[in-house]
Amino acid sequence: MTSETIISIFLGVGLAASVGFRVFLPLFALSLASYFGVWDLNDSWEWVGSLAAVITLGVATVIEIFAYFIPWVDNLLDSIAIPLAAIAGTAVMVSTVANLDPVVTWSLAIIAGGGTASAIKGASASGRLVSTASTGGLGNPVVSAVETSTAAVVTVASIFAPVLAAILVIIILIIIFAIYRKLRPRAKT
Repeated sequence: MTSETIISIFLGVGLAASVGFRVFLPLFALSLASYFGVWDLNDSWEWVGSLAAVITLGVATVIEIFAYFIPWVDNLLDSIAIPLAAIAGTAVMVSTVANLDPVVTWSLAIIAGGGTASAIKGASASGRLVSTASTGGLGNPVVSAVETSTAAVVTVASIFAPVLAAILVIIILIIIFAIYRKLRPRAKT
């Protein structure tokens, strides 16, 4: 496995994790990176770097970010975004992985890309439900700001420092797992 392949995997995992927080933001960033020649995408995914894709994903990103700041709408979006995150996480992984057999690429994309995005989206949706229940939705804009900021940081790191992004993803998953363990009901013995 070449260093280019490993870096492309880190890029894909980082963007997939970001998709778990905001579906369109990492796709938009990847589209911009491809459009400006920062990252080359797989041949069948080059359309993501077209001007039409940049504009479409840019508009979708702005709408998604602002919609998450509206209490109750954010919960509705989460119910739609959970399956979309799995698909988008898989897509960003498949579009960025370089020099691997298609079977390996798709396996990695589904497991690492879709799995990471789904895990993070599920945790963030649960967190938003807790925020909605405990604050009547008033705390949700703060949750949304943190999620959007995290998505932006991990996305930028993925594009410009993929190794750092992979480390950030591991830290995020550890935090999610720790919170889950704390909140999970204990079995009575």
